Amino acid sequence: MKKHRISNEFLTLENIHNIIHKKLKIELSEDSKISVEKCRTYLDDKMEHQTTPVYGVTTGFGSLCNTSISKEDLAQLQRNLVVSHACGFGDEVPQEIVKLMLLLKIQSLSYGHSGVQTATIERLIDFFNNDVYPVVYQQGSLGASGDLAPLAHLSLPLLNLGEVYYKGKKQKAADVNAKFGWQPLSLQSKEGLALLNGTQFMSAYATWLVLKSEKLSHLADMIAALSLDTFQGHIEPFHLSVHIVRPHIGQLATAANITDFLEDSEILALKKEHVQDPYSFRCIPQVHGATKDAINYVKSVVETEINSVTDNPTIFPDEDMIISAGNFHGQPLALAIDFLTLSMSELANISERRIYQLISGKRGLPSFLVKNPGLNSGFMIPQYTAASIVSQNKTLCMPASADSIESSQGQEDHVSMGANAATKAYIVINNVEKVLAIELLNAAQALEFRRPLKTSPSLEEFVACYREQIPFVENDTLMYELMHKSQEFLRDA
Repeated sequence: MKKHRISNEFLTLENIHNIIHKKLKIELSEDSKISVEKCRTYLDDKMEHQTTPVYGVTTGFGSLCNTSISKEDLAQLQRNLVVSHACGFGDEVPQEIVKLMLLLKIQSLSYGHSGVQTATIERLIDFFNNDVYPVVYQQGSLGASGDLAPLAHLSLPLLNLGEVYYKGKKQKAADVNAKFGWQPLSLQSKEGLALLNGTQFMSAYATWLVLKSEKLSHLADMIAALSLDTFQGHIEPFHLSVHIVRPHIGQLATAANITDFLEDSEILALKKEHVQDPYSFRCIPQVHGATKDAINYVKSVVETEINSVTDNPTIFPDEDMIISAGNFHGQPLALAIDFLTLSMSELANISERRIYQLISGKRGLPSFLVKNPGLNSGFMIPQYTAASIVSQNKTLCMPASADSIESSQGQEDHVSMGANAATKAYIVINNVEKVLAIELLNAAQALEFRRPLKTSPSLEEFVACYREQIPFVENDTLMYELMHKSQEFLRDA
């Protein structure tokens, strides 16, 4: 079976999508093993002769950084750190995110600047390869000092503590470890800190968010093209000449997408009686395009982060340095995730406006997209639902990174709140998918009122696949079932 080797080679989000989608196993490259072992040996040798305190290695943590720890207690110090910091609350982190946390923690530790044992990384790899997912909670990280509480929960099973999901069932970590014959690890100096310091909670969410956003951005263009055609919109606002004179990359790409999606549409070829379209149609390139540009920026930040060493202190064996600094601070991710949240919410915002236009009884379409409005409410209330979701998104767009709360007796006096940014972005982007699902439900319904004319061949094929799961609505029916199926269709697309 093909495996992905963890190495110094730049890890892209496309690489990660491939690993997850193809369910690849992972392994440490030989170069990574050498780097990890070299760093561990250096740290052990250094501690034999070190007389000055080294933060987190021979001292306590946070504001206890001036409290020295004896050599005999260094291993206990690291175990205590993991146990005491597992203070998560709230809903459980989805297993798909936990799997990404494992992968990104392994990647970060593999560079040989963290001082961990090879055995510690190998056990994390065992969890990943055997679909053993530690139970992690969404609340508890301030997004600085690393994602301490979530990463503590991720690390508990290394010590035979906590819970994991295995084969879809929540179980005691000790029981699952026993099934595989995995003995609990004895953490060496600095290892607990290496496991808990880091941005892998934020960056795992950010990875998922960007990959999901890229997919939804493409689907938003396709669904918007269908809505435009069924609304008998104009194609002229998508002409290349318009966008060459305002050449934002995302705007150009969106205009090209819409033009391609509508190529050879019979509906589009009809002479239009109206002079121009509402902004939600006419300004698709500008709005969708700005979101594309935002996604690309956030992607660059996330890819830098997941290829970085983010624990503390950072060890440099070749330079004989152990430096306590701040690579665990999540500010780069916090700002980027907040930006992504805002930009993606706009896809839902403009989508809801197109839904509203489609049900408004304009341009030859029946009110609420049913043959007999009045007797039937038709597609009246799905628009209400979309409006409710969009409104919730607006509330969630308040930037988490605007906040900071002092912690650890003032030692940690500025934090990023990137973890809160990540968890609310997850809600917003799933909400975007729901609104797009409602728009597709409306646009596919509207298309039937343009028959016998056809939209473009590519969109006809798209709608034909959609119709295999979601039928045309003749009379009032249980709309929530169709809305849920529509979202599942997009999720599987």
